Amino acid sequence: MVMSVSLIILVVIAVFIGALSRSTFGFGEAVVSMPLLALLSLDLHISISLIGLVGLTVALFTAVSGWSYVDRPALIRLVIGALAGIPLGILLVVKLPETIITIALGFFLLVYGTYSFSKHLCSNEHIQARLKNKFWALPAGLISGILGSAYNSHGVPVVVYGTLRRWEPQRFRGTLQAHFLISGIFIVAGQALGGLWTKEVFILYGYSFPVIVHATVLGVFIQRRIPNEKFERYVFLLLVVLGTVLLMNGAQSL
Repeated sequence: MVMSVSLIILVVIAVFIGALSRSTFGFGEAVVSMPLLALLSLDLHISISLIGLVGLTVALFTAVSGWSYVDRPALIRLVIGALAGIPLGILLVVKLPETIITIALGFFLLVYGTYSFSKHLCSNEHIQARLKNKFWALPAGLISGILGSAYNSHGVPVVVYGTLRRWEPQRFRGTLQAHFLISGIFIVAGQALGGLWTKEVFILYGYSFPVIVHATVLGVFIQRRIPNEKFERYVFLLLVVLGTVLLMNGAQSL
């Protein structure tokens, strides 16, 4: 594949936007960057592998700084579930077209994000945490592993779990990044063993690395300036945006 200078620049911009979303809110780089890369007609395998490496890099940077805030019992259960779900995701991608999963995931995010944002906006009282039973981290991790290995969308179930648990921003980001770091290692390794890594992937990753670092620093800077009482509201709003993007992307693929 011959890559022009303009293509490389546009890929780097797409990576920057996704990495900024991940470092600011703790998730969203795949849902943001993958549709942008699809608009550039970049090979799907290259896009998947590149975003896998980008997500792992951002998780490495942010997980180190936020490790003290990690909900360790929840993290252990999330990882156990994800390890069980990764091989199931490989089977799922063979059985179900990506378009069906994309539309279903987009619809869920749109409905959940809209409902939660509206409830959070209208409520004057503190919303109580749900899913208090620690067991729920296992199915959340399982679904995360399935979606991560099949469609690079392993963040969605963990984000939903974290919002239902009403994690404060530091615990939310710290636990998410620690989970993404551990599960991301296995997902990226699976992509490498599956033959998805090519010379083009490493060329694009090399060009993208400086902006990944800048996006991570900028995202942490922005996140620290978001008031705690407004952070969850912004998360729900971002879920609405990402759900809309997924629905539009899925509709175009029909």
